[in-house]
Order: sequence, then structure tokens, then C-alpha cells
Amino acid sequence: MAMQKWIDIRNPAQHIDRVVQSPEDVRKNRLRLTTTIEAIRYLANQGMAFRGGDESFDSSNRGNFIELIKDFSRMNVDVEKVVLENAPGNAKYIAPMIQKEILHIFANKVRKKIREEVGEDGKFCILVDEALDESQREQMAIILRFISHDGFIRERFLDIVSVHDTSSSTLKTEICKVFGRHTLLVKNMRGQGYDGASNMCGQWSGLQALFLNDCPYAYYIHCFAHRLQLALNAAAKDVGVIWRFFSMLNNIVNFVSASAKRHSELKFTRKAEIQELLDAGKLGTDFLCQALQSKSQDIVSALNLVSSTKMKLDELRNDGWDDFIKSVCYHFVNNMTFVYLI
Repeated sequence: MAMQKWIDIRNPAQHIDRVVQSPEDVRKNRLRLTTTIEAIRYLANQGMAFRGGDESFDSSNRGNFIELIKDFSRMNVDVEKVVLENAPGNAKYIAPMIQKEILHIFANKVRKKIREEVGEDGKFCILVDEALDESQREQMAIILRFISHDGFIRERFLDIVSVHDTSSSTLKTEICKVFGRHTLLVKNMRGQGYDGASNMCGQWSGLQALFLNDCPYAYYIHCFAHRLQLALNAAAKDVGVIWRFFSMLNNIVNFVSASAKRHSELKFTRKAEIQELLDAGKLGTDFLCQALQSKSQDIVSALNLVSSTKMKLDELRNDGWDDFIKSVCYHFVNNMTFVYLI
């Protein structure tokens, strides 16, 4: 043992100052990691893609993440000295695995904050809907709705879970797993909001029924947005003018937006019409002022239409669906303002 200690003392590579990083190395590593964290924070907050198709050194565009780090280095000499090609090969902190680990840390911090908003024994509702990613993988989005400590209703996106099927039992199991990770108790549920699919709203074996068996206060409410969509579809069949209007509008939008040439032709035609009106004296010479006034009036009209429509939507709780929806449809058509893009 004494001989081994003597050998270690004679070997400079085993000295503590060589094994432990120097303060300067620690500073560089922290600056390098901070740059990576800030780049990830920005991209995640903006909902932007991280990686590009070609992240090689010779690529003209190495993806948002690396290009953002390059921008940071151009603005700060100290950052430039420690990131990317100036960093040690084993400590660049830009690998996809590291990006995912940091994103996972951010996600956990956000969920922890949401959990604190709900409160230790706070009551909450859940909103659940289907979501598909780019690979068409089935996923379940879970949203919490609750009253915060300041007395305001909050809706927070809590988690998204991949599921192998959408049966009610599978969905409940996955939701309960999410609750367990965040110490949310089913007994504190006070509402459920889903669409009208049988696996969600089924009276005996639907998801809402399974949760009601565990908590009788978790009342189910069919998503109002989905109900409105179904009601509009049904009412449109009885209101011919609505059906024709949206059918023509959809065809026109698809026809024009599918071609840049058609879009340019539409603008050119509108300018020609305006010029003809000016030449005929039907528009004032101070056309710019009139155009600005017209745009302002269009905005006011649109706001008034939205406001009056919201008032009619409030009648939903008192009136029947059919008569209500028909009145809203007629109100919308009668107050429609067509705005030309110039």
C-alpha cells in the first residue's frame, strides 16, 4: 500500500490539481452550458424546430439550435471562445440527447409550477382530447382547469401521452399515471370535458363513467366547442344560404390561395377596379385617407359583429339548439362585411 502511494505521488497525472478541473475550465463549461440552455429556452418558448436537415460543419444552415448558438457567439467574444468548434470534443453540450435532457428539465419545472397553482388539496377539472404528431402516432393531450389562488379560472396544458389504443380503460390508466406523478387525486376532480365519442362519454363504460365511479363529483360536460360545431353542421342543412355561402367561400379560397399567380391576378383586378372608380369620380381624390377610414370602419364592423354574436351565444343556456343556431346563422349572413385585400 505504501509503495502504491509513493508511485502515485511520483506520477504528476494523478495529482489532485490535474484530476479536478481548474477554475478556468469550470467557468468555460458553465458559460458553454448556459449558452445551450438559453438557446433551448428560446426555441422551446417560440415553439420552433431545433434540428436541421444537415448540421455538418460545411452546411450553410445547420438548424435553428446551432445557428442560434452561432448568433450568440457573434454577439459575445467570451461565448465565441468556448462554443461549437472552440469547445472540447467531449464537452460541446449540443448533442440531441443533451437537448432532450434540458427540455425534460424545463417541462418538469413547468409541471411543478402548475401543480403549485392547483394547490395541495385543490379541486380541478380535466380536459382531454386526441392529438396526432407528425408520425401519425396517437396521443392524448391533458389540460387542467382550476381556480388559482387569486380567484381566476386557469387552464394549463399539463402533459401529452402516447397511447397504443383509445379505449376508455387505457385512457383512464394513462391519465391516472399522470395524476400519480404529480400527486393529483382523483377524488379532487370536479369536472370532465371530452368530445362526444362513445369511448369518452359512454354512460356505462365511457371514460367519464369510469371516473364517476371513483369520484361522484367529477361531472361530465360535452365540450361546448364540439357541440357548437355539430349544431352548426346540422343547422346548415336547413339553412340553404349558409351552406351555399361557406361552400362557395371554401372553393374560392382554395382556388385563389393554391396559386401565387391567381393571388396576384386578384390584387391586380382589384387595383384596376379602384382606378376605374377614381376615373369615374365615384371615389374621392384623397383615396388613401378614404381607404384608411374604410379599413377602420371594417375593423369596427367586425368587432361589433363579434360582440353581438357573443351576446347571442350567451342565449345558449336558455334557448333550444335548433332555433338558436339558425338565428345565429342568419345574424352572421345579414351582418357579413366583405373586405377586399388591396
